[in-house]
Amino acid sequence: QVQLVESGGGLVQAGGSLRLSCATSLRTFSNYAMGWFRRAPGKEREFVAVIGYSGGITDYADSVKGRFFISRDNAKNTVYLQMNSLKPEDTAVYYCAAAFRWGTMTSEHMYDYWGQGTQVTVSS
Repeated sequence: QVQLVESGGGLVQAGGSLRLSCATSLRTFSNYAMGWFRRAPGKEREFVAVIGYSGGITDYADSVKGRFFISRDNAKNTVYLQMNSLKPEDTAVYYCAAAFRWGTMTSEHMYDYWGQGTQVTVSS
């Protein structure tokens, strides 16, 4: 079975940084685009970032552009989300997801596999 496991969440002060990791059991990891989504309390799950099969293309939500950076290490079957200049409104559960097809990657419906999420809390 395919597993995606997020780690690296925690409590940080506004202006601080966190690096999230998503380790996968995908045997053909490089054949999947990898995305990050988040769900804040009382809100719908929203797109955060996506990276293409080999890392040559990335896209970010406007709310995190310039602050968050997605990367991948295909040798480790792992995707990362570096989060800088964190704001209280970044507080959410962050989810890693894998998509075999490339399309409208801001849509959660494009993704085939999901992790269970990791909590990020930013204090003011």
